[in-house]
Amino acid sequence: MAKKIVSDLNVKGKKVLIRVDFNVPMKDGVITDDTRIRAALPTIEYVINHGGKAIVFSHLGRIKEEADLKKNDITPVAKRLEELIKKPVKFVNATRGKELEDAAKNLKEGEILMFQNTRYEDLDGKKESKNDPELGKYWASLGDVFVNDAFGTAHRAAASNVGIAANVSETAAGFLLEKEIKYIGGAVDNPVRPYIAILGGSKVSDKIGVIEALLQKADKVLIGGAMMFTFLKAMGKNIGTSRCEDDKLDLANELLQKANGKLVLPVDAVVNKAFEDVKGVVKSVDDFADDDMGLDIGPKTLELFAKELAGAKTVVWNGPMGVFEMKNYAAGTIGVCELLANLKDANTIIGGGDSAAAAESLGYADKMSHISTGGGASLEYLEGKELPGITCVDNI
Repeated sequence: MAKKIVSDLNVKGKKVLIRVDFNVPMKDGVITDDTRIRAALPTIEYVINHGGKAIVFSHLGRIKEEADLKKNDITPVAKRLEELIKKPVKFVNATRGKELEDAAKNLKEGEILMFQNTRYEDLDGKKESKNDPELGKYWASLGDVFVNDAFGTAHRAAASNVGIAANVSETAAGFLLEKEIKYIGGAVDNPVRPYIAILGGSKVSDKIGVIEALLQKADKVLIGGAMMFTFLKAMGKNIGTSRCEDDKLDLANELLQKANGKLVLPVDAVVNKAFEDVKGVVKSVDDFADDDMGLDIGPKTLELFAKELAGAKTVVWNGPMGVFEMKNYAAGTIGVCELLANLKDANTIIGGGDSAAAAESLGYADKMSHISTGGGASLEYLEGKELPGITCVDNI
């Protein structure tokens, strides 16, 4: 079912509540990566350029105790938004109250208002995260229509998405959320084939649902990262001291049985005797010594993956192939980035999280069709689950 998009709304003269994902990394009050702020600009610009009054809000970090308030103050984000959008951003250092209500009421066409971290409301009974009905109703009362552009929290029903949507007359997706629906939703509902999935990361347990869903939908599922060792051990191979979820060996076996040859596992790995960033040795997965620790996929595995990817039309990748933060164990992840960057006529989708960070830090971001802004949300979406933050948006 197609969703209503911000461009389907008549925003002129209306107070437009825009839930964005400004949950950016910060160190000592300084933003270290403003990608998420930049990603929301098209939606905010559309609203103000069409005579809307933009009321922008987001969560930042987690608020469990009083000390978290200062640490997760969203003021620097409002300042960065002002610099990027080249327009004044009125900032209210509160999540409710007369100052916020007056600022919303007095907002003029083309102006932007931003208020404090929505999770400040979690200090008193997790009102934001647990979708407190009174809070959702209150925030909805500040505006006329609601635009959700925060995919990173779309898998959670919160007061700032589902709660507001339940109390306004019209809701729509922002341009960023629209893109996520198009690419990831497309891979789930109607992928162009061959459809290949690449899964990495450390734990099979984090991705059980996704692996099961992809074995039904994808043509092949390529496995890398530390999770490969749980599968290899389940097959009876010696994995030395490599990371392994011993309590998931039966499950790995089950998945291998169900896969009917669709699961493609590494044939070699880069190993070391300890978890440190020194040059490793390439070994076949059949030749591990008892004290070998696998830290990346090897070159023959990359060749195997290249063969499987040849001619692919839809590729989804989630999770690095090795300990890519260590330069001696980044080759597998870099190799996968290169393989995807060089695919012709393919939809290449990176499902957020570490694989997105890898593609960005390694300089391959602009070679991909789409890099998701939500790791957890993209995994649940790929699994075929309904995401509350998308479901709450009006259908056309």
